[in-house]
Amino acid sequence: MSQGSNFVDYVKICCRSGHGGAGSAHLHRDKHTAKGGPDGGDGGRGGHVIVKGNAQLWTLLHLKYRKHVIAGNGDSGGSSLRSGKTGEDDILEVPLGTIARDAETGEVIFEITKDGETRILTEGGRGGLGNWHFKSATQQTPRFAQPGEAGKEDWNILELKILADVGLVGFPNAGKSTLLSVLSAAKPEIADYAFTTLVPNLGIVAYRDNKSFVMADIPGIIEGASQGKGLGIRFLRHIERNSVLLFMIPADTNRTLQQEYDILLNELQAYNPELMHKPRLLAVTKADLLDEELQQEMSRELPADIPAVFISSVAQKGLSELKDKLWQAINQQA
Repeated sequence: MSQGSNFVDYVKICCRSGHGGAGSAHLHRDKHTAKGGPDGGDGGRGGHVIVKGNAQLWTLLHLKYRKHVIAGNGDSGGSSLRSGKTGEDDILEVPLGTIARDAETGEVIFEITKDGETRILTEGGRGGLGNWHFKSATQQTPRFAQPGEAGKEDWNILELKILADVGLVGFPNAGKSTLLSVLSAAKPEIADYAFTTLVPNLGIVAYRDNKSFVMADIPGIIEGASQGKGLGIRFLRHIERNSVLLFMIPADTNRTLQQEYDILLNELQAYNPELMHKPRLLAVTKADLLDEELQQEMSRELPADIPAVFISSVAQKGLSELKDKLWQAINQQA
């Protein structure tokens, strides 16, 4: 089994927040006071369902089988102005880059991007006010208090978009997984057929002076991915978060480099025009198949508006130059 089977980037969960506790309608009585004033305390708030960012998590796998998330109810208020206890919050830890949506409308509620960031997904009911709040000159002994507010129940979607510095964009078989396995310690499944990569693989690429950056190999785009063909949109969404896009086109392509590049660009544009503003680099892969003359000939075909480098992961050719260019692009972006 590859790590892929544990990569979960989408969960739908039913969240139920706690009911607020009722306020108390108690009147003060003790051995010295037969008819004291109101001293009922407030009810406790119901527990929230909270989402919290955790930089150590990479997937939503741990939430895959939690269909129902239920927070605790608040306790009722007591005498002597004692407030009820707050209901227990249920905290869902998620990887950075997780988006919460309303399952019915699809509307984005919030996004978690920092370690330790917390946001309320489903708010607990407010506790009711005790009777002492309702004391006035005309009504000195109110014998009523507020009930607690009911909790809410709603279906939400948590969806992960990977945060990486470099996203690899190319057709199946462009050599993306091979590059990732050579540049980092990631061990993606590699084979010579389309769609070997069924989940995004992440690798940390070591750079000079102990620096590093994160590279994501996203499953191959095919023409029509933006309409949902092949592995389609589910994977294109991971590209949205990368700061630099590395386009990869194999030297043994049947089309010209320009044609191949244009198709990839069109897919990205059709999916999300904002992707067109990200810095781009082009790597012509499998360059070990080219002799000097062929490489010069192909250089003349390179698209004009993008820095390009010829590389071979197998022959370790052009990789240092590629890392330099990527590092430069990431830091310009930052």
